Amino acid sequence: MKLTRRSFLKAAAISSAMLAAGCTKKSTTPTESTVDPEIQNIEPDEWKTAVCRFCGTGCGVLVGVKDKQVVAVKGDPDNRSSRGLNCIKGYYLGKILFGNDRLTKPLIRDDKSKKGTREGFREATWEEALDLIASKLKAAHAADPKAIAFWGSGQQTITEGYTTAKLWKAGLLSNNVDPNARLCMASAVAGFMTTFQSDEPMGCYEDLDHADVFVTWGANMAEMHPVLYSRLTARKLSGTNVKHYDLTTRRSRTTETADVVLEFRPQTDLAIANAIINYLIENDAYDKQFVEEHCQFKAGTEDLGHSVNDDYDGTEKGSTADQAWNITFDEFKEMVRYYTLDKAAEISGVPAENIEALAKEFADPDKKIMSTWCMGANQHTRGTWINNLIYDIHLLSGKISQPGNGPFSLTGQPSACGTAREVGVFSHRLPADLVVDNPDHRRFSELIWNLPEGYLDAIEKPGYHTIKMFRELGNGNIKFLWSMSNNWGQTLPKLNRFRGIDADGKGVTDAFIVVSDVYPTRSTEMADVVLPAAMWVEREGQFGNAERRNSVFEKCADAPGEAKWDLWALVHVARRVLDGKKIGDEDAFDLLFGSIWDDGKNDLIEDQHEVNKILWEEYRRFSNPHLDSDPEVQELGKQLKTNAKQLAPYEEYFHQHGILWPVREVNGQWLETKWRYAHGKQEDGFDEYGVEEHGETGKYKNIDFYKSADHRPTVFFRPFEDAAEIPDEEYPLWLCTGRVLEHWHSGTMTRRVPELHRAVPEAFCEIHPDDAAAIGIQDNDWVIVKSRRGEVKVKATTTGRGNPPKGLVYVPFFAEETLINNVTLDAYCPISKQPDYKKCAVQVAKA
Repeated sequence: MKLTRRSFLKAAAISSAMLAAGCTKKSTTPTESTVDPEIQNIEPDEWKTAVCRFCGTGCGVLVGVKDKQVVAVKGDPDNRSSRGLNCIKGYYLGKILFGNDRLTKPLIRDDKSKKGTREGFREATWEEALDLIASKLKAAHAADPKAIAFWGSGQQTITEGYTTAKLWKAGLLSNNVDPNARLCMASAVAGFMTTFQSDEPMGCYEDLDHADVFVTWGANMAEMHPVLYSRLTARKLSGTNVKHYDLTTRRSRTTETADVVLEFRPQTDLAIANAIINYLIENDAYDKQFVEEHCQFKAGTEDLGHSVNDDYDGTEKGSTADQAWNITFDEFKEMVRYYTLDKAAEISGVPAENIEALAKEFADPDKKIMSTWCMGANQHTRGTWINNLIYDIHLLSGKISQPGNGPFSLTGQPSACGTAREVGVFSHRLPADLVVDNPDHRRFSELIWNLPEGYLDAIEKPGYHTIKMFRELGNGNIKFLWSMSNNWGQTLPKLNRFRGIDADGKGVTDAFIVVSDVYPTRSTEMADVVLPAAMWVEREGQFGNAERRNSVFEKCADAPGEAKWDLWALVHVARRVLDGKKIGDEDAFDLLFGSIWDDGKNDLIEDQHEVNKILWEEYRRFSNPHLDSDPEVQELGKQLKTNAKQLAPYEEYFHQHGILWPVREVNGQWLETKWRYAHGKQEDGFDEYGVEEHGETGKYKNIDFYKSADHRPTVFFRPFEDAAEIPDEEYPLWLCTGRVLEHWHSGTMTRRVPELHRAVPEAFCEIHPDDAAAIGIQDNDWVIVKSRRGEVKVKATTTGRGNPPKGLVYVPFFAEETLINNVTLDAYCPISKQPDYKKCAVQVAKA
């Protein structure tokens, strides 16, 4: 048959759904009779390996390709994270490529008066666009190095993120680079680093198959991580007396299957966690031997106030928020004594007997417990604290780094781990858990990048974190901003000021803004230059998921029109900006990017696979210093323990369909690590450290938290402090925002899939029936949700999937026509700098 764009679109949708469900054209299921015979005859020429473009679960997919077009997507049974399963978004994954309004040519805004709209642009050549971007970047940097910024993404590939960090930090000597992962994973990062001095979970998804008790701390897994939730429910069905405790502020699809629901007043999860800790200690029910052998205790700065003012970071409270000091166990015991079951019940509204029931589960030495959490814990003005407290509970009970026993932070974006966290896209980080304010970390980076000693001392202080970056943009102090693979014009909190609607948003209008994206968005409206990007499998790339699995996706199709992969655009801007610059005796561009540049063509090496491989192997030197020929790299890497994040050769990720780090080479085979810090048989997925490092003493001789100070992670005292904004007489309701199953973040991709858009075509405001009756509204009435910052118009529902308690409303943020973030507050955790989208005060009235 003749293949047209229309037939490809139909095939991508229908074949994706059928194949993901295990159907083929020879199926005898009723599905077969609904398939257009013409579409049914399309069979791929080949299947290529890839990983899903959406959430941090990292589901493996196989992409069917015919005539260099994507025609089908199905689950990859060889991917060990998802085992062949996909969710509804994954079923239609192939169709995200084919929206009718794909950006296919560079756009330059000629009419500044129309900034903030989708008008005022003209098409341009890549040469013109790149020259303009480079000239504006160079001019802004020359005037004030603090006036330039890059906002990256947990949706960039690993090598794109690595290139971004290298250009900004080494090429421009600027730490004003931060990812949108600051909005979703920063508190998880800060929690890991403060407790263990090492980022990312010590367990893996296989824990879901072994646990006796599941605890979801602010995680609607049924909708946000459905493939993982299917494993949780499968374990409940197959196990004996397996229980699930759901801690939440709003009953969700996850709540429906929980055995015990702890529905708490927003922010009071802090009090509940402290009550569990106090119960374990007061009842002598904690694991004394584990604590004696492995734990240290600290307290930190309290009464931090709230970061609502632009100068908060420089205040005494803001600048000392991360300070901590050693305390004894007895001092810790006295500090948590206040949090009795009754006191926690009084603060949180959760019955004391429910808190006690959960505490008893942790007290039972025979129970394996897996805690999971996501944005409910991370998007929190005390996000680092609640992360610390969850670790406290697992450390005190000794339920950690064992199959089925462990705290597990669920990731939001496909490569928030692999890209934003692991390669140093955060404003305070360098690759492999290194940080810019540590001189040994800077020196190690200089060695890997062949930079002169002391060169990176110019970036010894962290740059602007995301909220500070955009506050400075709004205040007129950022003159150049480049954003990539994100949609800040819709997703930032307190959005009005950044969209130039308020008087203090004028800086957004005046600044030169570059946006790289695949579709028109609320961010491209704010741009001066829009660069059309290749999407997902229109280039080769890598993502790193929540269980530390790095996976590669192959290029399957060409991008439409003149769209280019983001790495190409980054390097071409670098070529122009670094032209004539020297680093020591070396040409700056040649030193930093010469390995992937073809001088004869004056372009990137044509083979994308080769480019990615070169960059991967360079980045891999950070995590595998023992393979480096330089003795100084080997010695300093050993001191810094960067080999705790060892990576495999690039080709191995194709062969194994993704690998969990740290990766160990044993007898010529590259083995993944499922459980970190736990020494055991490497072929079974245990760490290579433990006994060898820690000695053969004690019951827990096989556990060694080797990245922690003195090999002891920290049990922190973190008290209860209330939210930054609490409902009052004028604004009597809490507002919580989030996602829905069918849509990914701001809907840029999923709303262009007709089936997903039809399923949830517009935003809504979930409200308790009693609150609706008091306001005088019914289902589908238009209401105004208003805060001290702004308002939106949206339809009300009392019969949504979620059931908020009295006094709380829920609105998802995927709808660009609704812009619920005009209403939200931009107060953030003082340690992680992650904003709180889950609680602010609003009023609701009939429109």
